[in-house]
Amino acid sequence: MKDRYITVALAKGRLAKKAMEMFEKIGVTCREMEDEKTRKLIFVNEDLKMRFFLAKANDVPTYVEYGAADIGIVGKDTIMEEGRSLYEVIDLKFGKCRMCVCGPASARELLQNHTQIRVATKYPNIAKDYFYNRKHQTVEIIKLNGSIELAPIVGLSEVIVDIVETGSTLRENGLEVLEEVAPLSARMVVNRVSMKMENARISRLIRDLKTIL
Repeated sequence: MKDRYITVALAKGRLAKKAMEMFEKIGVTCREMEDEKTRKLIFVNEDLKMRFFLAKANDVPTYVEYGAADIGIVGKDTIMEEGRSLYEVIDLKFGKCRMCVCGPASARELLQNHTQIRVATKYPNIAKDYFYNRKHQTVEIIKLNGSIELAPIVGLSEVIVDIVETGSTLRENGLEVLEEVAPLSARMVVNRVSMKMENARISRLIRDLKTIL
């Protein structure tokens, strides 16, 4: 079993870049990934017997759950929305933001009174869990893919559930944070079987990463 590779799925973009910077600090490098023009899909460090690949954020938990990747680095929002069966082992403390219920100030009363309202979001599962299981408020959830802020402005919904970083886009559109659903950041997730089979190597990786957090 010594020759088995540990495979890491990284959410494309800023998260992947930041994750590789962290790995580098603990001596886990992958030179192949530094070539930005490369068409390669899988990057290998033969010495460490580690493989890395970039995936769409939403797909990372799926790769990990099914064992195509032992480890995944992805945002907490994706983990919550996808609801896959995996271990969430470390909060990597970067990519910090919040999942919030937002809308015009006038919508605050509708939330407090548990009025039946429409909620627009890219995250229907998170919204459903929040309103049904935590607030016990009946809502109609409308899934959107684009500029969520538009929904309350044009009257599609009373509020939205979305990621908030600085809140400037909300303010520019006359909206505000009404309730916080969850704090978000990048997390490391591990496949359940891999955690047993490769416990020593994965545990060492987790331990090393915790020293730089």
